[in-house]
Amino acid sequence: MNYETTLTGESSAILVDDEDRIRRRRRLLIIGGVVAVALVAAAAVLSMRGKDAAAPDAAPQAPVVTVLTPGQTMVASTVSSTGSLAARVDMPVGVVGEGGMVTRVLVQPGDWVRAGQVLATVERSVQSEQVNSLAAQVEVQRANAKLAQAQLERAKALVGRGFISAADIDQRTATRDQAVAQVRVAEAQLAEQRARTGRLDIRAPASGLVLTRTVEPGQIVQAGGGTLFRMAKDGEMEMQAQVAEADLATLRAGNSATVTPVGSNQHFSGRVWQVSPVVDPQTRQGIARIALAYNDAIRPGGFASATITSGSGNAPLLPESAVQSDAKGSYVYIVNGKNQVERRDVKVGQVSDTGVAITSGITGAERIVTSAGAFLTVGQKVKPEALKAR
Repeated sequence: MNYETTLTGESSAILVDDEDRIRRRRRLLIIGGVVAVALVAAAAVLSMRGKDAAAPDAAPQAPVVTVLTPGQTMVASTVSSTGSLAARVDMPVGVVGEGGMVTRVLVQPGDWVRAGQVLATVERSVQSEQVNSLAAQVEVQRANAKLAQAQLERAKALVGRGFISAADIDQRTATRDQAVAQVRVAEAQLAEQRARTGRLDIRAPASGLVLTRTVEPGQIVQAGGGTLFRMAKDGEMEMQAQVAEADLATLRAGNSATVTPVGSNQHFSGRVWQVSPVVDPQTRQGIARIALAYNDAIRPGGFASATITSGSGNAPLLPESAVQSDAKGSYVYIVNGKNQVERRDVKVGQVSDTGVAITSGITGAERIVTSAGAFLTVGQKVKPEALKAR
């Protein structure tokens, strides 16, 4: 029994020693691998530093810039302005006759009316009775004229028998003529009173659109008492564009324009129909009146912006990114024949969605840097690359 126990103990000790040796070997292998990787990395770093140190004076690579040769493009000259909307012919409508109490108002703002249409009526009971009285007077005078004519005819029949003298005939003829004249006077008085009564109706002076109403039934109105309605003749509208003095000189009647009311994304075409002959001495602005067709989005009294085409011409057209500016003004960078950057001062013309028109400074045959100009310096060497058409 003791012998077997001794053998078993020795075997266990041998097994423990083998496992320790295996663990130490694995640990050494791992450490060796880490050291090898570190040595390789260090060698790579030293190699890169060596290359950098070997060529400290190597020239930097020229940056690539996109260039454009714009040529000449037909560019419309436009004037931008703002102003108010109004009726082209604003007609105030008031009391024409003697006035009185308003009995009915027959239209509302926004209604279309024809020339002579009744807008409101005024109480006329007294005037109606006067018309009836004068109409009766006309009938009386007509009866007198008829009687005078009958007496004249009877007298003419008796002249041949010697019962009536020629003087009596003349007298009766005068009486008949006087009666006929009285009929005409009575008819004229009746027509006058009817006209006066008719003037109590407040009528539209022309066809158009009712803009405002300031009268209600029961209101007392009188001649010279103010405006009861405002109308836009034929519904025509206009924009009264405020234009700077310098731009006003370039505008003519007939110039086309595009008007955009504030708060709307709709654009309306119109034409300048009048250019102000005077300039406000305070604001140094004049008014260009742009005629517009009726549209319910164009409301008199509103505000709008306008772009007026004042002419056209040929000019280089550049993207906005190509034009730089500083304290000296606007400029562009061009690439010369040696692929070096040059500054060229320019004068900017019309700016639109299609680009910026250049009125002077370049001819359009130059290679213009289209972008990244802020990162370039004059004289810098670059590698130009033509802008690809989209």
